[in-house]
Amino acid sequence: MIIYSEILVRYGELSTKGKNRRNFISALERNVRVNLPSQKVRFERDHGHVVLTHPEDYAGIAEKLQKIFGIHSFSPVIKIEHNLQALKDSLQALVTEVYHPGQTFKIISRRADHSFELDSPQLNQVLGDLVYDTLDFAKADMKHADLKFRVEVRDDAIYLSYETIPGAGGLPVGTAGRGHLMLSGGIDSPVAGYLAMKRGVDIEAVHFASPPYTSPGALQKAKDLTRVLAQFGGSIQFIEVPFTEIQENIRDKAPAEYLMTLTRRFMLRIVDQIRAQRDGKIIINGESLGQVASQTLGSMEVINAVTTTPIIRPVVTMDKLEIIDMAEKIGTFELSILPFEDCCTIFAPPNPKTNPKLDRAEAYEQKLDVEGLVARAVSGIKVEEISASPEHKEEEEEFSDLL
Repeated sequence: MIIYSEILVRYGELSTKGKNRRNFISALERNVRVNLPSQKVRFERDHGHVVLTHPEDYAGIAEKLQKIFGIHSFSPVIKIEHNLQALKDSLQALVTEVYHPGQTFKIISRRADHSFELDSPQLNQVLGDLVYDTLDFAKADMKHADLKFRVEVRDDAIYLSYETIPGAGGLPVGTAGRGHLMLSGGIDSPVAGYLAMKRGVDIEAVHFASPPYTSPGALQKAKDLTRVLAQFGGSIQFIEVPFTEIQENIRDKAPAEYLMTLTRRFMLRIVDQIRAQRDGKIIINGESLGQVASQTLGSMEVINAVTTTPIIRPVVTMDKLEIIDMAEKIGTFELSILPFEDCCTIFAPPNPKTNPKLDRAEAYEQKLDVEGLVARAVSGIKVEEISASPEHKEEEEEFSDLL
């Protein structure tokens, strides 16, 4: 059984950040420590990677590392005494354990310690011969090897690995500032949140609840979606907005065909005020162009008129199948299709306006106490921190058992 001494985590895109590189790496360090609180972590900035020492639960750590934005790749390594015979013994043991008949191999050596007795080409030759001597019928392949044994000779020790596992890429969450995600219970908005996080945005999830028209199950579903997203960037602030009064007012005082337009305008006003209070820079939503009536260019123009805050739509050009594929990949799809209503569907008219007019929307809003309704909704928000800790996962499983 292979016992790994360390895990080397590579930065990737962060190495291109010039003078800001240190800030990005510090953010990555913070996110790694948050996601792996019990793990010993050492950052070696000069060598372009993070070192996790003595990983007790490699499989569990690897699963978490794959979800941390800012990581290009990582490799579990064996730390070896600084001499050639120790390297040969360790490589021979590793090859014997991981090799399967018919596989090809390659040795990739890097000698950072130039005082070591063999240079990189010589190491490749000596260690390649060792593999031939250890295995019957082993073949080398310099271009498409099945097994790539990497050797790095450094001043303090020699490091041996054979796996390179892709990371999530992107930028560490928090490096781009804070954004507020309009999180429904659907498929699109969690994917939009994931993509914003991948570019370094620290998201807060804003969910509109309209009891008794929306159920506790719908609210829990939104929280569970937030919990999945929290795996990619630590804890997320979940903001529940009371929306019943506003929806009832719109239903009672405005034409049905403008109900969705006015609803979205109110939502945007509320999120914008929450953003301003909580130091947010942008609003994020899951709109996909042409998918529903409120997501035509005409609708977007009228709805957007209530704010000058930048609105980021990460999935705007994606079709539904592309969004579903990504939702399945990140683990939100099965939650998103649970049959709970959200506030965008409870009063949905049969024939909503796909090309609403701004002057008409503003005229209908004259019949409503816009400022008072928005103020009461914002003053009634509930904020809850949601993380992806084991305790929360147990709660999620208990909730699923009730369905």
